[in-house]
Amino acid sequence: MSSANTEVRFISTETIRPATHTESTQRLEITPWELNHLALNTNQKGLLFYKPKDDTFITQLKTSLSCTLDHFFPLAGRLATETHDDNTISVFIQCNNTGAEFVHATVDLTVTDILDPLYVPRIVHDFFRLNDTINFDGQSRPLLSVQVTELTDGIFVGCTMNHSVVDGSSFWHFINSWSEISRNKSAHQISRPPNFNRSFHNLPIRIPAPRFDKLTRSHIPALEERVFHFSPQNIAKLKAKANLDITNNHIMVSSLQAVLAHVWRAVTRARNVDSDVEVIYKVLTGNRARLNPPLPEDYFGCSTGSVSASAKVDELQKWGLGFGAELLNRVVKLHNDAMIRDTWGNWVKEPIFFNLDDLLTDKPILVTGSSPRFNVYGNDFGWGCPIGVRSGCANKLDGKMTVYPGVAKGSMDIEACVSPKTLTALGEDSEFMQFVSVPCSNLYDTVTVRCGHCTNLWSVNMARQSFPMLDHRIGQPSSTAKEASITSRLGTLSRYSIWIDVGGK
Repeated sequence: MSSANTEVRFISTETIRPATHTESTQRLEITPWELNHLALNTNQKGLLFYKPKDDTFITQLKTSLSCTLDHFFPLAGRLATETHDDNTISVFIQCNNTGAEFVHATVDLTVTDILDPLYVPRIVHDFFRLNDTINFDGQSRPLLSVQVTELTDGIFVGCTMNHSVVDGSSFWHFINSWSEISRNKSAHQISRPPNFNRSFHNLPIRIPAPRFDKLTRSHIPALEERVFHFSPQNIAKLKAKANLDITNNHIMVSSLQAVLAHVWRAVTRARNVDSDVEVIYKVLTGNRARLNPPLPEDYFGCSTGSVSASAKVDELQKWGLGFGAELLNRVVKLHNDAMIRDTWGNWVKEPIFFNLDDLLTDKPILVTGSSPRFNVYGNDFGWGCPIGVRSGCANKLDGKMTVYPGVAKGSMDIEACVSPKTLTALGEDSEFMQFVSVPCSNLYDTVTVRCGHCTNLWSVNMARQSFPMLDHRIGQPSSTAKEASITSRLGTLSRYSIWIDVGGK
């Protein structure tokens, strides 16, 4: 069934409060990382399941959500502000048990209608709440809103959380704990209690009141989304290929860095960018393990930063996969304790609320958030594990590449959000698509692909073996030239900031 003319119908809306947690005056301060997100949209991720056989699953989800909020009680609160005599304002979480939102909805679509289309159906955005919300709205809007949408043969559990309260790690920590309680039914305990300790910061942060006048909302452009699947075998090939390109024996790029470099080069080709233009890749990174001493793994909050790699288009294309992967590897390594502390210290001196429109420059950009390490497909609420993950419309921009673990162990999914023209060209790029795995339901489709170098169009039966390995490069630039370019880039490309976890690192 086509989703184009289908609408979501809402059945009920309910407020869910913690089952036993009654403290209503506790105040939880928020850090510079979290304050910087106030002008951004919420964090939206959702899981698709086959429909449970037991028709009591809505009640089960509500009951287990209430029990989970006992452990994650800040999500049942609201943001609040305090104005000080020196014309500054501090923002904090008032843990007042106002409650989370739970919405029950239905739609006349099937699981196949969601997973099988080439592009993500736009109706998926209607499976989430608070689509028009920025995080500062958390003073009056819920910090957590859950929408459970019943499909003909499945359910979609869409979760929206305030991004000034959680990053990707804390988002999935909550979902993991909720599914654990729901699966165990009578058990109220969780295996990983959250840690709310904020003693590593001098809090509260006082922000000059005039700064809040510059807290504006971003423009959301018309974009398309497609999920590209990378199998463990193809990831291993990309990693081996990237490391073979690198002449520095002290550098070994990761699987993720190899995949992202592959995506970077392909999107740059698909955008048809001139060879002398500088292109940027911004990667969202977690701060927990990079601090010294490290934050607890179960720290609950938003603790992320970002690093940026840049290169001229001709450098990125002619010097191979390893060049881009090495750039990403080097800037990620520079994101250490000293850099993180220096960045948050500078932010406290000069607070700036980041806005997605700040990225709309003349330099083509990609941004990657989330992580293939998050426990996404282990979330069994009692009726089996998820069969898909999708995001909402929040924090979307032309060039957002959200990474998830794939259903199969060791695989990855890249949810690409770009202009329709770019996404079409990306799907026709054989150099890119030779490493993309095709979902089983599409194995017998014949598709048209374009060679990444000679621009010839081919008709390819997807039931056959993946595209041949193409490498039209003649000769290889010297390793000295490559190294000199990378070294010069490190002086300018590492623009550090306390930045949005666009999809949730």
